Amino acid sequence: MKIYDYHGKKNVCGDRVRDARQKQRLTQEDLAAKLQIAGVIMERDSVSRIEIGTRFVTDYELMVLSKVLDVSMQWLVGIDE
Repeated sequence: MKIYDYHGKKNVCGDRVRDARQKQRLTQEDLAAKLQIAGVIMERDSVSRIEIGTRFVTDYELMVLSKVLDVSMQWLVGIDE
């Protein structure tokens, strides 16, 4: 049985991505640009969908998000409270 949602969302990091982005005073467009510079092709609408939980996040995207946002991968997924 495949599980496509976890508590109604497709990722567990969206809220923390938004929090870290806002803490750095980045727009979704700014974050998408930083991700593209780091090698992950992502548009603003994909960042929005991650933040609201309607888009899956791959492991390599999570790794680059943590580097770009200067937070740990554990924090992004809620392990390191």
